Amino acid sequence: MYRYDEFDERFVRDRVAQFRSQVERRLDGSLSDDEFKPLRLKNGLYLQLHAYMLRIAVPYGTLRSRQLRQLARIARDYDKGYGHFTTRQNLQFNWPKLKDVPEILDLLADVEMHCIQTSGNCIRNVTSDQFAGVAADEVEDPRPTAELIRQWSSLHPEFSWLPRKFKIAVTGAEHDRAAILVHDIGLKIRRNEAGAVGYQVIVGGGLGRTPMIGKVVREFLPKDELLAYLEAVMRVYNAEGRRDNKYKARVKILVHETGEEEFRRRVEAEYAAMNGPSVNAPEEEVARIAAYFAPPAYETLPETSVALERARAADRELDRFVDQNGFAHRQPGYIALTVALKAVGEVPGDMSADQMEAFADIAERYSFDELRVAHNQNLVLPHVRLDDVPAVHAALKAAGLASANAGLVTDIIACPGLDYCALATAKSIPIAQEIARAFADEERQREIGHLPIKISGCINACGHHHVGAIGILGLEKGGRENYQITIGGDATEKAALGERLGPGIDAEDVPGAVEAIVAVYLAERRPGEEFLDTLRRTGLEPFKSGFQAFVGKAETTSEAAQ
Repeated sequence: MYRYDEFDERFVRDRVAQFRSQVERRLDGSLSDDEFKPLRLKNGLYLQLHAYMLRIAVPYGTLRSRQLRQLARIARDYDKGYGHFTTRQNLQFNWPKLKDVPEILDLLADVEMHCIQTSGNCIRNVTSDQFAGVAADEVEDPRPTAELIRQWSSLHPEFSWLPRKFKIAVTGAEHDRAAILVHDIGLKIRRNEAGAVGYQVIVGGGLGRTPMIGKVVREFLPKDELLAYLEAVMRVYNAEGRRDNKYKARVKILVHETGEEEFRRRVEAEYAAMNGPSVNAPEEEVARIAAYFAPPAYETLPETSVALERARAADRELDRFVDQNGFAHRQPGYIALTVALKAVGEVPGDMSADQMEAFADIAERYSFDELRVAHNQNLVLPHVRLDDVPAVHAALKAAGLASANAGLVTDIIACPGLDYCALATAKSIPIAQEIARAFADEERQREIGHLPIKISGCINACGHHHVGAIGILGLEKGGRENYQITIGGDATEKAALGERLGPGIDAEDVPGAVEAIVAVYLAERRPGEEFLDTLRRTGLEPFKSGFQAFVGKAETTSEAAQ
């Protein structure tokens, strides 16, 4: 992974010193809350319902063990003993005291971390595939591209005050695990007919109150033209994006209102007028960055492990864990392991300080000192020897991190919701917990199979509910929490937005509604089908009927109880 040079180190330390002074001025009253707000947002500090929240950048989701240990230290000494991993591959602390934030930023700087570009109307943390550099379907590791964009975008003078926040995701694989079609800009590394490597450029995706799938503005962009072309897209957006209405300020609205073809024409015209070579990174700089992402020193190993197969045969829990959480590695003799932060009854994405330290030890010993944060609020050990999997599983189990449910119905994405967020209109975490308890039986989870559920506590969609196979949106209606249910969302290369099944329902009815939806799926599916396969074949009607029958029964039961 990328290591700071002298400029990076000085840049981050200077920012910490500046913010320390700003915090002191806020505490002594020299700065009002309104004056302090833009300053704290530039440093990833939000004011939530009950306390400040600090969001820490994890560029393209890659961490070293020493960094996770430092996060554990901060969680224990300056928060309430845990951190929360987000759908932007970042980590949030929900309870820091304002006076302690400069100390936290100093501790982060000690391990090459910071909170820059995690808030405000700037280019946010660049995200990527959690299996980057590992997946067999990958044309090229996308992380050097993500790092190049991070360096280019950091405090770019033209893009520091955009109409609205701006999010970029990069993948190098055929199967999209980075949700590039629902980002402001999505980049897919690909080869053209001549075999040259470049990018498919997608613009105008996004969720929130106006969800949209991105549009392809360039089918193939030569690799060495990337930064100049991104700059052209950003210039068009910065000049023409709306600033009169924050709800219509994202680039997706500009693409929609301008029209796909006209937007593409404007970008190409801007690009043609630019002096591209002065913007694009020199070849030696691209090579310097790429060198930091060279594969680790793999051993030459057989493709299979006799020791692992014997251990799996003797240990049912291990067998299930490998079967459900294992990901095929491009290097023979290795496997990548998803560690789902979704134990039944726990808060999705939360990790205690003790668990962070235990996981850091595991990554250091068994995964070349590297770990990944996934946008589905899980972690990944990207490089584990097959022979070491039993020992890794035992260590994860001891730390309470061995849930064999990656991708299953209990592997739920959920935003913090009304338990923390000042923007939320309903709770998310308790809903996720209740659904997980309803489907706690492991045999039943495996029978249902792959079924992503995603929950948001407001229209801003931080839980990505629009692209959940089952999406749940919490709103306020008549003084009560009310939940809309959608199905059919998909964040992959087959990106789709979910469709509503009917009117909103009360919180206590949500687990039952999910049960009703799953029951229709199990009754309708054909051999080999996953949930979305069945839905696409049958259409919405059987699921809508099952949902409405449940709602009618729930209403009758409620009336009888009254």
